[in-house]
Amino acid sequence: MFLREQIQTIKREDPAAKSDLEILLCYPGLHAVLFHKISHWLYLRRRYVLARLVSHLARFLTGIEIHPGAKIGRRLFIDHGLGVVIGETAEIGDDVLLYQGVTLGGTGNERGKRHPTLGNRVVVGTGASVLGNIRLADDVKVGAGSVVVHSVSENSTVVGIPGRVVRTRAEALGTLEHGRVAEAGETESADIEQLNDRIRELEALLRLLLEDRVGQARG
Repeated sequence: MFLREQIQTIKREDPAAKSDLEILLCYPGLHAVLFHKISHWLYLRRRYVLARLVSHLARFLTGIEIHPGAKIGRRLFIDHGLGVVIGETAEIGDDVLLYQGVTLGGTGNERGKRHPTLGNRVVVGTGASVLGNIRLADDVKVGAGSVVVHSVSENSTVVGIPGRVVRTRAEALGTLEHGRVAEAGETESADIEQLNDRIRELEALLRLLLEDRVGQARG
């Protein structure tokens, strides 16, 4: 059931997937999730060293590091996967998509809950970092390269360093359309640049007015 569900998710989300056999043999994201099922089972039974050994083997084979303590929901899809890091107290909901280079990490050496919680249908773009004991609610999209350090409400789009919400809406992007997340950031950047241009124009006008007033006072 679990394996079939994972394969069907990859076939649905990745147009490059040609067959079940190809997915089973050639998708490191799938392999990492399978290894995590084993390591998490051992972790829950306090076989910590053995659990870490399984996790270490998975990292060596896939380039994906998932701590055995992380809690992962159904149908997680790690696309490409190289460089993905998921911390010990991270929690991931159902139907989540993570691209390569994603970090779900902590911000210090404190004990207890110190890694993020992701709701259902969250998409985290290439190279993004989600840090600390924060929550990304359902249907949140995180743009590539963003650094998110605060909780985000549902149906939001987050971009930038530090991450900021640039769009909140009910309609959702397709899970493989995270490239469109950047459009919101580009639009906001253009608006900011226009405001900066206007401020510079007003500053120049103010200087002219002040110079005129000074000239009149001296005259």
